[in-house]
Amino acid sequence: MEILGLSTSPSSGGAYALILTEKQGNRRLPIIIGTFEAQAIALELESIKPPRPMTHDLLKNVIMSFDSKVQQVVINDLTEGTFFAKIKYQKNDEEQEIDARPSDAIAVAIRFGADIFVHSSVLDEAGIESEDTPEGAASGKSEKSMQEGGELSGIEKLENELQTAIDTENYEKAAKIRDQINKLKG
Repeated sequence: MEILGLSTSPSSGGAYALILTEKQGNRRLPIIIGTFEAQAIALELESIKPPRPMTHDLLKNVIMSFDSKVQQVVINDLTEGTFFAKIKYQKNDEEQEIDARPSDAIAVAIRFGADIFVHSSVLDEAGIESEDTPEGAASGKSEKSMQEGGELSGIEKLENELQTAIDTENYEKAAKIRDQINKLKG
């Protein structure tokens, strides 16, 4: 996965959506994170170095002082709307892992240039399809229904709304619509 960006939403009480996107695919994963973590990620992405080390910079320095290096981050679970992650690191030629919040794990991973992975089960449950890579998969279905003279079903209408939310980068709304579609599909 790659970091597509960060977006804020006035309705989320100052929280941010961290948007991950598949390197070779068309799904995106929005994760709601706090302001501090969003700032830590944004500063590193923009290569802005504050005069004093921030918490994630300090953590990187501590990890390196123990002759360790973060290899990858894996978002491995989603339970009751909460994402879980593991930081995998190398120490004495042995792979170790520790539990972390995805926002902290990603803030550390980008400081090491480490890869970010998401288990397929998490992406299947919380990922949002985007039309950016394959050409018009969702819209093709809706256009076909309309060309045949039929009205759009409730799910097709929601899928159109979902695509509009993704296109306008309103990921919070997109996540809610995705949940509605999943409920309708059973």
